[in-house]
Amino acid sequence: MANNLKVLIVDDDVSICKLLELYLLKEGFLTTIVHNGADALLAVQKTQFDMILLDYMMPEMDGFETLQEIRKFSNIPVIMVTAKSEPMDKISSLDIGADDYVTKPFEPQELISRIKACLRRSKSSVSQAPETTDLMMGKLYISIEKYIVKIDGKKIDMPPKEIELLHHLASSPMSVFTREQLLKQVWGAAFKGDTRTVDVHVKRIREKLGESTAWRLETVWGVGYKFEIL
Repeated sequence: MANNLKVLIVDDDVSICKLLELYLLKEGFLTTIVHNGADALLAVQKTQFDMILLDYMMPEMDGFETLQEIRKFSNIPVIMVTAKSEPMDKISSLDIGADDYVTKPFEPQELISRIKACLRRSKSSVSQAPETTDLMMGKLYISIEKYIVKIDGKKIDMPPKEIELLHHLASSPMSVFTREQLLKQVWGAAFKGDTRTVDVHVKRIREKLGESTAWRLETVWGVGYKFEIL
C-alpha cells in the first residue's frame, strides 16, 4: 500500500521530523520535510502528495492556519500531529478539514496505522463515488466532486468535512441517520472521534446555510439527523 506514496511532514521540531521520516521510510513511504506553514503551502502546490502530517504549534503560521489555507485548494488527507490534547482543539481541527488527530507523544506504529487507515478511507471514497455527484435542492447546490456549496448561485465557504456531511444527508432526503452511522459513513470506520463531532458540524452547516422554505436539516431527537424536504 505504501509503495511510492508521498507524505509531506510539516513540523518545526527537527528531531520529530527525523523520527517520522525514519518510520515512514521503513514502511515504504516517500517523504518530504518542511518546517513551517508557508513552505508547506508551496510544497503542496508544487507536488502531488498523498498525505500530510501537520504539526499544530509552529511559529508565524501555525498548523490550524496552514490547514485552512490548504483546504482552499486541496482535499489531500491531513493528520494533525500535536502536543495539544484538549477536546475542543481536536474538534476544531476536524471541523476545518483535518482527517485525523494524533497527540504527542505518540506511538509511531499507531501513527503508521492511522496513516494507512486514512489513505484507505480516501481511496475508498474516490472509488465508490457515483457517476454524478451534483445535487440541487431548490436554491441549494452541492457538488462533492468540486467541493462546492452554493445558495442562489453564491458560494458558501465550507471545509471539506462539512460539505461531505451535507452531501451525504442530502443524497438520501427524508432518511434518518444516527450520529454513529454518520461518523462511520462520512469520517470512516477507523475514525476515533466521538458523536459530538457530528453535532458541531451540523451546527456550523445550519449557521452557514440559514433557513429555507424548500428543505431543512432536521434533528430527530434521540436518534440523529435527516435532510428533510419541505
